[in-house]
Amino acid sequence: MKGSFKDLIVWQKAVEFSLNIYRLTAALPPSEQFGLTNQLRRASVSIASNIAEGYGRATKGEEVQFLGHARGSTWEVQTQLAIAIELGFWSVESRCAAEGLCDEIGRMLVAMMKKLRG
Repeated sequence: MKGSFKDLIVWQKAVEFSLNIYRLTAALPPSEQFGLTNQLRRASVSIASNIAEGYGRATKGEEVQFLGHARGSTWEVQTQLAIAIELGFWSVESRCAAEGLCDEIGRMLVAMMKKLRG
């Protein structure tokens, strides 16, 4: 029997990543509340959410599809981080720390998809 999605290291890292994004975006100016703040938070939450949703799907193909959505969200977040840096909202170090975890999650997702495809 399959355990819980909460047991997946990639899901745990995705939740940690989302919490980091929430902390980073708390420092953004109020003018970004409905811009980058909202976009970054939604995309980061989407990573863990899609991992969980895929885990609960009936077929491996559906699970792979949702893991693909999660992987796409990692790239979305990285794009938004790059924009925030260019706008001068954070230091390069802040971005690098966030991107490092995001990259790791992305690699883990690719490995999971390959394994599921067999």
